[in-house]
Amino acid sequence: MRTRLARAAAPLALLVLPCAALAQNVPDANAQQYWGLMARDQLATIAARDDAGPRLNAVIVAKDAATVAAEVAVAKDLPLQGRAVLVKDNIETREWPTTAGSLALKDNTTGRDAPLIARLRKAGGVVLGKTNLSEWANIRSTSSTSGWSAVGGLTKNPHAIDRNACGSSSGSGAAVAAGMAWAAIGTETDGSVTCPASVNGIVGLKPTVGLVSRTYVVPISVSQDTAGPMARSVADAALLLNAIAGPDPADAATARAATHMSDFTAGLDSASLKGKRVGVLRKMVGNDTRVEKLFEAAVADLKRAGAVVVPIDYEMPKEMGDAELTVLLYELREGLGKYLKDSPASIPVRSLDDVIAFDKAHADEEMRWFRQELFEQAAKTTDAAAYKKAHDNNLRLAGREGIDKLLAANKVSLLLAPTVGPAWTTDLVNGDHYNGSIGATSLAAIAGYPHLTVPMGAVEGLPVGLSFIGAKWSDHALLLAGAAYERARTAKLPAPSLKPWAPAGE
Repeated sequence: MRTRLARAAAPLALLVLPCAALAQNVPDANAQQYWGLMARDQLATIAARDDAGPRLNAVIVAKDAATVAAEVAVAKDLPLQGRAVLVKDNIETREWPTTAGSLALKDNTTGRDAPLIARLRKAGGVVLGKTNLSEWANIRSTSSTSGWSAVGGLTKNPHAIDRNACGSSSGSGAAVAAGMAWAAIGTETDGSVTCPASVNGIVGLKPTVGLVSRTYVVPISVSQDTAGPMARSVADAALLLNAIAGPDPADAATARAATHMSDFTAGLDSASLKGKRVGVLRKMVGNDTRVEKLFEAAVADLKRAGAVVVPIDYEMPKEMGDAELTVLLYELREGLGKYLKDSPASIPVRSLDDVIAFDKAHADEEMRWFRQELFEQAAKTTDAAAYKKAHDNNLRLAGREGIDKLLAANKVSLLLAPTVGPAWTTDLVNGDHYNGSIGATSLAAIAGYPHLTVPMGAVEGLPVGLSFIGAKWSDHALLLAGAAYERARTAKLPAPSLKPWAPAGE
């Protein structure tokens, strides 16, 4: 079921936006016209690439051109000046239902904005539409296919449309890569911003948990959930973070956000790596020699830019991953139950048990490709003492004895690794089959610390990102390092082919 509001016809501009630097240098006097034209072209790109052509299935619903033009005009004197942003469909916006990809929430029209969306609008961002995602943010089954939801169908990777866009913010990643918006907002519990950013060839930041409000965002984990910006440059990601970050009285995790707020774009254009000590997580590079070659080239770029590279011998303890599942399932049952119970919309589900029953009653639509064994396991995860032990162990292993210790013991300011391998072939029958040996995503996710991914090149035309991981509240420092790396990068970045993958030259 894919629905979209009617849109007025607009000229196609399929090369979409110019480079980020040019876009940011638009004179204020011309901002209304510039961003209005860009939004019109982005709507045309959605029509050409999502509704037709390769049918990327990245966007679930979008506004009409007249509505967008009116909103851009209102926003012309605000910081974002009417830049068009797509929003993952587990974040509430007043215009549309917030479905998390499930038919159970197809009527979840609350008429309210999540606080992060209210901040976005106040800063002059225009909500262009909602993006597809892995249903329920990919917590339903161990054999799911990332990027699929019953509401939005299967999101395709614009670099190779038979390849996966990764989840759960698949639509946000694919839409930005394909030029359907200036930027997008995704959410992450463990890898759901950084993985789709990496495989779609864009920048993604998972902020420190507590920097961005989670109120009115369909939850998985109060410990690990956060929304984050996804864009084509570090500067654009930082500008979007400026708009959405900040404290929220309804979200206790954000109590310290104001203390760590700043202009996240400050210093990006002159950021330097000279003398900066960076730690390379050698055991997180994985077993793909092609990814290793790309990573070594990125490390060489960092060295030429003046960084001091420190090899670090570390691998994540198995007990941390086992404990993470306990934490996620326990918090899912409680958090999702509260969200559903409190929704003002007329929806048929008010608890996780209700969702399980709904899926069984609508199995042909909801469970044709994979089951809901994680939901069923979560419904039985009720041992509070076991949960607390797992939660405390995780924070210790990933935080104090993980990232904090690695930074201090090696006297480095951040950690480096490839983000994830190249996109795998999408297989609805057998589910995801990515290379799990690559990357340190879970380390930052479990700790609740920031994780930035920046494109570092491609394997056979398939993008791969470079991860920058830092201490809690070091979001600005990571953005500075990422911007400096962007300027130092020597690898050629691929353009989306909008075709099935084929070997180079064929």
